[in-house]
Amino acid sequence: MSKDRVYRSPAGMAGGVLVLALALWLGIDALVVGEGNTRWKAIAALLFLVPLVAAYTVRPAVFANEDRLRVRNPFRVIVLPWAEVASFRSAYSNEVFAEGGDKYQLWSIPVSLRGRKKAARREDRRAAGGAGRGRGMLGGMGQLQLGGRTDGAGSTAVEADGPVRAQGDKTMDELRELWEARKDAASSKGAVTVRWAYEIVVPVAVGAVGLAVLLGVG
Repeated sequence: MSKDRVYRSPAGMAGGVLVLALALWLGIDALVVGEGNTRWKAIAALLFLVPLVAAYTVRPAVFANEDRLRVRNPFRVIVLPWAEVASFRSAYSNEVFAEGGDKYQLWSIPVSLRGRKKAARREDRRAAGGAGRGRGMLGGMGQLQLGGRTDGAGSTAVEADGPVRAQGDKTMDELRELWEARKDAASSKGAVTVRWAYEIVVPVAVGAVGLAVLLGVG
């Protein structure tokens, strides 16, 4: 099996680490100086908040190799062999559709409308600059012909690097390309599997119940 390509959200991870650090600092402080039920409330709050924050910020990731796509979302892990992927969609969120019709959101590849607008502006500026350079090259063709000089290929055309795209859209393009290349491979067949992340669900549930009981009794 080939090595996985891993896709995460750097901004989400950075924000999650900061929130976790703040929660741990406040929780530990309450454990040290708190009295009575305060310490138990701090334990319950940490048990509830730490895995919940980690689930939505640090945990999400998408792993892709030549055989399958593995999506690690806040509370579930979905494994889709490429043959079972029907399509990808990028609108207000990035999603993958299975052949059976099920839809799964790619939490670690967020859609940035701001990033799309910024990329569109850069593409417009690049297109305008390319048009200006093209006119300059056409104006200079006479000089090249008079001097009898051309480049090594005998062409004066400028190759385009492709349209400017937001990072999330570029990542989705990579996944689509890998899917198109591998969806018919024999090793890409299999069943879609979905597993709940009990290591996240259980402590969050226990912490929520414990915090509710402690707040209820005062």
